[in-house]
Amino acid sequence: MPYDPSAFPPFAVTVDLVVLTVRRHALCALAVRRGEPPFQGRWALPGGFVRADEDLSQAAARELEEETGLRAHDPAAPAQDNGAHLEQLATYGDPERDPRMRVVSVAHLALAPDLPAPRAGGDASNARWAPVEELLEQGGYGRDGEPVAPLAFDHAQILADGVERARSKIEYSSLATAFCPPEFTVGELRRVYEAVWGVALDPRNFHRKVTGTPGFLVPTGGTTTRQGGRPAQLFRAGGATLLNPPMLRPEV
Repeated sequence: MPYDPSAFPPFAVTVDLVVLTVRRHALCALAVRRGEPPFQGRWALPGGFVRADEDLSQAAARELEEETGLRAHDPAAPAQDNGAHLEQLATYGDPERDPRMRVVSVAHLALAPDLPAPRAGGDASNARWAPVEELLEQGGYGRDGEPVAPLAFDHAQILADGVERARSKIEYSSLATAFCPPEFTVGELRRVYEAVWGVALDPRNFHRKVTGTPGFLVPTGGTTTRQGGRPAQLFRAGGATLLNPPMLRPEV
């Protein structure tokens, strides 16, 4: 039998972004308040429909730049001030996930250093960085005093999956450096691990581990006093993508 496209129900494809950064020593995600139905007025992850002339990675990179001004960073290229790590996270296709029609979402995870306050775009009426614990809270009140409602669609599950991906990957890969500027101190890197994992780490033990892991960090030869106190040595990310031995997450 010849293929008949009309024999199959139509569906749309979207990309949703879990954009994580560390602000004020807390792991935060970008959230947008929806300005249109469905879920008008609810907070959601940024994202949008895939255009007919673009593939999934192009759509995710476009949405990332539109929402944050960041460009997806090519790991083979030198670090950029406005670059972000971007990777595919998972696909979500529950038939009831979107009340408008059948919509399959391919979620992506983006990581970047401390970012400025976002500006709402597209159909969003507001945008903000919020601690991930607050966005995943199912009741009570947020920091600004407004009642906490679940994220729109299935975005709470997508966010939780993205956070767990980040938490697990910084154990065995150099991904934690994606939260840092091109040059950073060991103390700044430690605060990334503490924010992502939600634990306090022993500074001396952490310093010994990261500087002793082959290919993880490379000294730049410079120092900084931006954290106050004595000058601290500056490093950049080394060439290693997998850490051996890994940085195991403490049990809590």
